[in-house]
Amino acid sequence: MATVLDIGVDLGTSSVVIHGKGKGGVLNEPAVIAIDRDTRNVLAVGEQAHRMLGRAPGNIQVMRPLADGMIADFDLASAMLRYFVSKVVGKHLLGGPRVLLSVPSGVNETERHQLISALFEAGARRTYMMERPVASAIGAGLPIGEPSGQMIVDIGGGVTEIAVMSLGRMTVWNNIKLGGDTFDDAIIKYLRRKHNFLVGPITAEDIKITLGSVIPRSEQFYMEVTGRSLLTGLPKVMHVTSDEVTEAMAGPLQTLLEAIHGVLEQSPAELVGDISEAGIVLTGGGALLSGLCEAVQMSLKIDCRLAEDPQEATARGCCQTLENWNEYNRFLGDKKKR
Repeated sequence: MATVLDIGVDLGTSSVVIHGKGKGGVLNEPAVIAIDRDTRNVLAVGEQAHRMLGRAPGNIQVMRPLADGMIADFDLASAMLRYFVSKVVGKHLLGGPRVLLSVPSGVNETERHQLISALFEAGARRTYMMERPVASAIGAGLPIGEPSGQMIVDIGGGVTEIAVMSLGRMTVWNNIKLGGDTFDDAIIKYLRRKHNFLVGPITAEDIKITLGSVIPRSEQFYMEVTGRSLLTGLPKVMHVTSDEVTEAMAGPLQTLLEAIHGVLEQSPAELVGDISEAGIVLTGGGALLSGLCEAVQMSLKIDCRLAEDPQEATARGCCQTLENWNEYNRFLGDKKKR
């Protein structure tokens, strides 16, 4: 089996994406782990564990070791990383891989050390860190080293990172606890409130992917959804329409638009002028939500585009940094200055 010597890792709330130096995308799996509640032995990781969500018996706990983009359970996050890294690079790689890990902006030193320790336990011989918006911008092909304003909005499962950059540094940024999961939760609450109808997170995500659009569709779509009636407690099948899903997601959308607007308001006028010409770039799996670019453009009156393969952009940017070390390593930054 061929080994991957250097890897870029996007450790997200909902998924882990890894790119290998010279190999492109080598892994994209849910950031989910299943353990025995009594022994805490790991039973499944990634895709296998994700299929157990909402279906596992009481003695098995299925969970995400990360919450809001940060480690919630260090031991399980370490076990998950060890599994994914071994799957990518093999178990007998001498010295282990070099790893460049994307991290949310504003993470503290304790959290950084925890992440480095987790990757060391996973087999990394050396770990570098890059703030997620910077990695996403590199992966999206933005000229972040130039003296002009660039705006990136990275929408993950639990966190959205918004940043204005110039000369390879984030000038103004914000992260909010809103992502793809927030839109799923909004669908669950809407169906519960309007129809006394309960669905789980996997079904809500399926509804979002199949019907979801944050702006009304020109043609109405619907799908049959199986859930539970809160009036009878029995299984129920109902039609959910695309207009209902759009209405359900209006709240999170407004929060996202206000956060982007807030970052622009705090940015220097010259950089905002650059952004008005270059546009806003969306990355992350949450950016795939239908109509999102159009909604941003209509609200802020600034062009908006989706990065190529947006869910892979952050890991791709990390890997590109390793591949072009002399060009990009200066963008890692000195966190002690923050």
